[in-house]
Amino acid sequence: MKSLDTNILARYYVQDEPRQGAIATRIMTSEPELFVSRTVVAELEWVLRGYYELKPVQIHAALTHLLGLANVTIEHANAVETALRYYQQGIDFADALHLASSQHCSMLLTFDDRKFARRARRLGLKPPVTVPSA
Repeated sequence: MKSLDTNILARYYVQDEPRQGAIATRIMTSEPELFVSRTVVAELEWVLRGYYELKPVQIHAALTHLLGLANVTIEHANAVETALRYYQQGIDFADALHLASSQHCSMLLTFDDRKFARRARRLGLKPPVTVPSA
């Protein structure tokens, strides 16, 4: 099994550089077993949003496609799938992945992300996101 870095996936989905895009496509379509860590998934979302300025619907489509590839194993795929559902509801993807990875916890504590806490509460997401006080 071969593990993929973010730049391979970015080239595969964006196809902005012909030579590397072709290599990435060959890897993605011909390798029998590939692995993608959840940190790479998080970085891919950041690159697609921040560098390539893709819209959330385009990012969601790419990540959903990645999850559906039979030859790709995503680390903690269930958490990534849950994060994508939260992302589709307007939660920042990194925050969504933090929350989805914390399903076994009683709450997720944050100091500065009151917007995240309010939105998660309004959507009824679990575990609750809480801003601790003194």
